[in-house]
This record gives sequence, structure tokens and C-alpha cells, in this order.
Amino acid sequence: MTDEASSEAEANVARLHEILDLRRLEFTAASSETDFFIGHSQYKPDGRVFGGQVLAQCVVAAAATLPSDRLIHSLHGYFLRAGDVSEPIEFGVERLRDGRSFSARRVHAYQKGAPILSLSASFQDDQPGLSHAEQMPTGLPAPADCPELLDYIGDEDSPVVSDWLRKRPFEVRPVEPSLHTSGVSDPSITEQHSWFRASSTFGDDPVLNAAALAYASDFNLLEPVLRHHELTWRTPGLRVASLDHAMWWHHRVRVDDWMLYVQESPAAQGGRGLGYGRIFAQDGTLLATVAQEGMVRVKEVQ
Repeated sequence: MTDEASSEAEANVARLHEILDLRRLEFTAASSETDFFIGHSQYKPDGRVFGGQVLAQCVVAAAATLPSDRLIHSLHGYFLRAGDVSEPIEFGVERLRDGRSFSARRVHAYQKGAPILSLSASFQDDQPGLSHAEQMPTGLPAPADCPELLDYIGDEDSPVVSDWLRKRPFEVRPVEPSLHTSGVSDPSITEQHSWFRASSTFGDDPVLNAAALAYASDFNLLEPVLRHHELTWRTPGLRVASLDHAMWWHHRVRVDDWMLYVQESPAAQGGRGLGYGRIFAQDGTLLATVAQEGMVRVKEVQ
């Protein structure tokens, strides 16, 4: 990595820390069952807020109402409206329950008085218990042997996409050919794999690492739907929008270590497609499981 690229990577990760640094609003009452925070968005060329960013901010907002050792283990959220990167986002956190081991929170993210995301999350103290996990796929090339996602995308062909990818705080290295290339996708490939990690040193705060993984979990999770139907991001008339997102953390994570994202699609129908993903540490530990349903339509081009 060149000095210029390294500086850009560090700046992108620093910006992620900035957007996760939410400010508690002063009118939040100590006795209230709702806490309020405000945050801002990262740059995105189309002006729409990246869904993974709002998920991550909701994780931070909810965690701020809990002891530091009670960490998130699951979330379920609905994307309700497109967000505007030029507007601040207000987060309202409802304290639904605090038990001996578990806590539940509901978070609403608002812009201009309307919710853009509604999310429920559960937190748990670290405890012993039964343990088993799916195995990481074998026989895949190492991260160093896979091209960066940007290598597939030419600035002249897709300047908006390449601009967005350069400002993301994660390095992504697909194992299979990217769907950002021209032509049609290989119909024999329905499961895809990507290595990814924060593009610079991130730090060891467990809340921020969990939030950053939520951010990255929104990367390309609906692409297997496209692969099933031999579509790419350049297919004329393609329209894709996330509808909901669910995630389960199985272990603490360090997002500046390499992780493998295994993605597939169990089903699609009615203009909706379901993506399912598993995130593994490089040593094979299953770190998280993710599911997302989205609108996937191909509008007839006149």
C-alpha cells in the first residue's frame, strides 16, 4: 500500500470513529425510559445514507444505556425511508427491559421528524454455556491472493461506485468475480465469499467493534440473489433496496483482523430476495450470522 493510500485508509477509519461518536442530547431526563442521541453521516455519492452506518449507530446508541460489559448479541431492524447524508440523524432509545443477564432496547433513527430505521436489540452479560458452530469453508484463497474490490471497477466505467468504495472504511477482497463488472454473472456461482477488514487499525473497544461489524454486514448481502438470476449491478433497469436486517453476534470481534463473509440466497419471490450470511474469523471461528431481505426488481427498459 502506498503512503497516499495508507493515509486515505487511516482517514476513512477515523471518519468511521467520528460517525460512531454520538452526542447525547441534553434534554434527556435521568428518570426517562427513553434516551436521545444525535449523529451525522459519512459521505456517499448518491446522497443517501448507507444502511450499515445507521445500524452501527443504533448499536452504539443502545449500548450507551447499558453497562460496558453487557454486549449486544442480536438485532432486528427495518429500513423505513432513505436517509439524507446532509441531515443529522436523531436516535431515540427505549429501555424495554433490564434483567439479570439480558437487556432489551428499541431504537428509532429519525430525520426531519420521520423514522428512517426502527430496530430492536438484545444485550447479554458474558456467560458460559453450550457451544457449537458451523465450519468455515475450506480450500479458499487467502486474502493476499484475492484482488481488492476496487480492482474490478474502473474509474471511467463506474466513477460513482469507485468514489464510494474508496471512502469506505473497510478493505474488501472478493473470492469470486465481482458483480460490478460488465456482462452477466456466472450461473454456476450462487454462493459468494469475500475477505474483509477495517482498512486501518481500529482499536479494541468491544462496543465499537460490534458496531463496525454491523456496518460491514450490510456489504453486498443481496448479491447472491442477483447471482441466482444471472444479473449484475450493471443490468439495465435493476432496482435493489434493503427492507430489513437481522444479525446475531456469537463472539467478540476485532474488525481490523481479516474476516470471511460467506453469502447465499435461500429464496426470492414477489419482488423480494433474501440474503443470508456467515462471518468467520480467519482461524475459522464463526463470529456472526446475518440475514437481510430486500426489494429486487428489474424494471423493463423502454
